Amino acid sequence: MAKSSADDEELRRACEAAIEGTKQKIVLSIRVAKSHGIWGKSGKLGRHMAKPRVLALSTKSMGQRTKAFLRVLKYSTGGVLEPAKLYKLKHLSKVEVIANDPSGCSFTLGFDNLRSQSVTPPQWTMRNIDDRNRLLFCILNICKDVLGRLPKVVGIDVVEMALWAKENTPAVPKQTNQQDGVPVAATVTESDLKVTVERELVSQAEEEDMEALLGNYLMGIGEAEVFSESLKRELLALEAANVHAILESEPLIEEVLQGLEAATYCVDDMDEWLGIFNVKLRHMREDIESIETRNNKLEMQSVNNVSLIEELDKLLERLQVPSEHAACLTGGSFDEAHMLQNIEACEWLTGALRGLQVPNLDPSYANMRAVKEKRTELEKLRTMFVRRASEFLRNYFASLVDFMISDKSYFSQRGQLKRPDHADLRYKCRTYARLLQHLKSLDKNCLGPLRKAYCSSLNLLLRREAREFANELRASTKASRNPTVWLEASAGSSHSSHNADTSAVSEAYAKMLTIFIPLLVDESSFFAHFMCFEVPALVPPGGVANGNKDGYNDANDNDDLGIMDIDENDGKAGKNSADLAALNESLQDLLNGIQEDFYAVVDWAYKIDPLRCISMHGITERYLSGQKADAAGFVRLLLGDLESRISVQFNRFVDEACHQIERNERNVRQMGVLSYIPRFATLATRMEQYIQGQSRDLADQAHTKFVSIMFVTLEKIAQTDPKYADVFLLENYAAFQNSLYDLANVVPTLAKFYHQASEAYEQACTRHISMIILYQFEKLFQFTRKIEDLMFTITPEEIPFQLGLSKMDLRKMLKSSLSGVDKSISAMYKRLHKNLTSEELLPSLWDKCKKDFLDKYESFAQLVAKIYPNESIPSVSEMRELLASM
Repeated sequence: MAKSSADDEELRRACEAAIEGTKQKIVLSIRVAKSHGIWGKSGKLGRHMAKPRVLALSTKSMGQRTKAFLRVLKYSTGGVLEPAKLYKLKHLSKVEVIANDPSGCSFTLGFDNLRSQSVTPPQWTMRNIDDRNRLLFCILNICKDVLGRLPKVVGIDVVEMALWAKENTPAVPKQTNQQDGVPVAATVTESDLKVTVERELVSQAEEEDMEALLGNYLMGIGEAEVFSESLKRELLALEAANVHAILESEPLIEEVLQGLEAATYCVDDMDEWLGIFNVKLRHMREDIESIETRNNKLEMQSVNNVSLIEELDKLLERLQVPSEHAACLTGGSFDEAHMLQNIEACEWLTGALRGLQVPNLDPSYANMRAVKEKRTELEKLRTMFVRRASEFLRNYFASLVDFMISDKSYFSQRGQLKRPDHADLRYKCRTYARLLQHLKSLDKNCLGPLRKAYCSSLNLLLRREAREFANELRASTKASRNPTVWLEASAGSSHSSHNADTSAVSEAYAKMLTIFIPLLVDESSFFAHFMCFEVPALVPPGGVANGNKDGYNDANDNDDLGIMDIDENDGKAGKNSADLAALNESLQDLLNGIQEDFYAVVDWAYKIDPLRCISMHGITERYLSGQKADAAGFVRLLLGDLESRISVQFNRFVDEACHQIERNERNVRQMGVLSYIPRFATLATRMEQYIQGQSRDLADQAHTKFVSIMFVTLEKIAQTDPKYADVFLLENYAAFQNSLYDLANVVPTLAKFYHQASEAYEQACTRHISMIILYQFEKLFQFTRKIEDLMFTITPEEIPFQLGLSKMDLRKMLKSSLSGVDKSISAMYKRLHKNLTSEELLPSLWDKCKKDFLDKYESFAQLVAKIYPNESIPSVSEMRELLASM
């Protein structure tokens, strides 16, 4: 007989590897075939669809409990077992052996927790009856020991199963595991099943009782008729005994019936009494309910009256106007000494008005006549107080500014520059800052006229301070005026007047910005906070408004108004676009007109030295980059306008200088280096000195415009006399390079034009030298050009047979051109020297002339050697020695 797969150790190890990590122990593993039969149809077991599977019984110990599982494992593509299904044995309800299978090796397992009971359960087919019995016996033993119950078994005799187990399992005493003296349920394994007898379905004692019982009935099995007759006799005897007993008990029955009848009468009387009592109780119950209802209503009415009195007391408390607040709101003074009472009255009025609004007041009270009348009274108080406070503040702002304007000591005077000081003004305004916040909470529309009044009054003061400061600043600044004519042809060669020191002009402009830009920023910040605009702060605590540590800074002047926000929303840092637009409009009213004094300083500086626009532009740009806050909008506009004004003035100077350059074109024939080229070098040097690490946008734009006009004018002047155009161009381009060599190394814009001039110089030199060489050796190089042209169409051997290119023609040309070559070279040098006005260029030009001549002659010699190999001409080395000796 083949070995059972249940004894296959490799199969067991493969199963353990497949469930590794689950902490479960394999009890039994056996190979089966899985198929699906058709319910109710015999003979169709679906064996043609059988799939190999492995059924494994496993247990898992959890403390003193043990769980049992039935695992279905299938073979993967590589032949490795992997888990397919997992069933808990506690849900196993039925084990059924298929009756239609004649072999008896097929069975199904029914579980009570399957989602769909209508689905046909899988059929498991074993190899033989022993494997089937071994698996089912193991399942039943585990269910009995671990779960304490047995599933329903259909299609197999339990006794037969027990007998099979007895035959196939040797009896070995079962050992009980103990831990610390406490019995622990032993784990059921296949080895245990082979050695245990106590776990059989029918015990030995039960089997002996069954055999004894069966033995008692074996006696009559062979005497069926006798046994049947004895049973009949016993039955008749029992029936007769029952009838006799019935007849003997008749008097007893009569006595019982009489007792029952008497009891019936008593019950009827009791029923009547209970009915009477029930009616009385019902009436009493109705009376009690009525009394309880009246009591509940009275109690509820009492509670409601108490609550109503409390609510009315609270409402009356809200509606009452304290006499001290009423007097303050209707006719109190706004002096500094009485401001605390005014603030307290405002706070009370604000709270009272909010308390009568629907979100804070019960909606049922909102329509009460007393509440409406009190709300009307409070609104009248609010209107009266807002009107009185607004009128007082308008007059107060105007009086403060008028007092400061009337005192000349506040402003700059002759010989004394006075820094504006608004510390006292702001201190007095701060007294009413909290009042303004309360006015905003009472009536936001009242702030518009107050803001206009404050802006109008302070604008007069700021414009007066700026005008007086600017006038004294210009009067006290001593600087020589530089002429605006830099590149005029008739201006002469002396530029000593251009060297005057005008740094005081830039310093004066910087002082104007240093004093007034921080002042305007601080005023804008103070105005934004003082007039309750919801915008972020201009300068963070401890910061400097313009990024310049030498700027306006008053240690005692802090724009923090020292007040708490009345509204929660007032403390939010988020920018309110509507408030920001209103703030910009108010700042326009506050600071408008002051830009004229800044323009006057810019125009004054331009008249003294137009080049100072470069340094002023850099100063303005630095201040502009420091203004980032929302409330500094007008200051940014002011600086932007100043920057534009400076750019316009400087562009005006640049345009005028360009016109001066263009006027050179109208003059008589120009010779030598034009005057504006060295003057431009001086101008560019001065402009670079004024940049001093600042933005060079203005200077680069001016350089580009100047040099472009210079080059265009130079080309136009050269075209007026084509004969000397190349000499004129090369001298001027050389002068441009020489004068701007140092600047081109540090200024990228000039470096670009330097390279452009260098290329133009090289081109002019090449054209002029070629013209001189061809003038002296025209026949020689014309002969060369004819040969080169013909070489594109015919072979070199045919050229000597062409008209004008024969050997005789070659000899005549050599005799006429090279017979007095030393004289011709001397004449070429004299011609080069004659037309040149810049003597310093002659050596380099003559070297270039000799080099070009040798290159042309070497090309001629190569052509002659190729086409006229038997003709002799002076060699290139001889010609080089001749040129070197001259």
